Amino acid sequence: MVNIGYHTARIQGQIIRHIYTRFIDKISSFPIKQTRQIGITIYSFSCERDLPEQVASIRSFIYNIGIPERFIVISDGSYSDSSCKLLRRIHPCVDIIPFTKLLRHDLPQCVTNYAQLHPMGKKLAALMSIPVNGATIYTDSDILFFPGGVDLINFTNLHEISCYYLPDCSASLDERLIYDECEKLQRVNAGFLLFKNELDWSLAIERLDKLQEQPIYFTEQTIVHLTVNHNQGKPFCSQKYILNVEDQFIYPDKFASSKIALRHYVNDVRHKFWLNVGL
Repeated sequence: MVNIGYHTARIQGQIIRHIYTRFIDKISSFPIKQTRQIGITIYSFSCERDLPEQVASIRSFIYNIGIPERFIVISDGSYSDSSCKLLRRIHPCVDIIPFTKLLRHDLPQCVTNYAQLHPMGKKLAALMSIPVNGATIYTDSDILFFPGGVDLINFTNLHEISCYYLPDCSASLDERLIYDECEKLQRVNAGFLLFKNELDWSLAIERLDKLQEQPIYFTEQTIVHLTVNHNQGKPFCSQKYILNVEDQFIYPDKFASSKIALRHYVNDVRHKFWLNVGL
């Protein structure tokens, strides 16, 4: 039996994305009504393919939460000059830098090798290279922010130095890097992280260095998962910071509301991202 609600939502999402992409030049220039300033720097890693999501994500953060000190898009190298200019038009706080310009020169060779083999290796190298001077956020481009996210201001003002992470709804891990079943607990999603200090990556990188086979898609997330837990990271409330795919096969978005902070629209529910995009 055909699931009409599910297919309708997917088609609607595709149509909205198409329209958004068609008018993205104008949309990027629409002024955002926001005066609240937030003492935080935000980084996002994305590519030309993700331009519509990246624009919508940035605009949703500024509109619903506030104006960060800087919102820096890390290009994987595929963004065109026109797309870079478009991103900067969103707001004066937005800038875009090439992946190669951000990279630390002392990255472990195994990370450099992974970055040359796989896009997620580039993301890992970027995460390890982000300078942390005060409260710093990393966010994927397929995350929308909602009014409930104003409590991020409280996290930035806390004196503790813990890293906060988005709890994952499944164990999306590279099992080759997991040495004990208990290491699968406290599942970390690498799509949204708040840092106060730079992390100690040594434990997970040592395992990557020992890996005999090539890294895969989930190798990056597993390294982040191990590292955040090794550094005693703390989870955001999963009722406000949402990563959930329970509503994948129904029409409505069960979780989007003014009370939540964000939702990470991973691949299974990516179409619902576009059901909640404002200009």
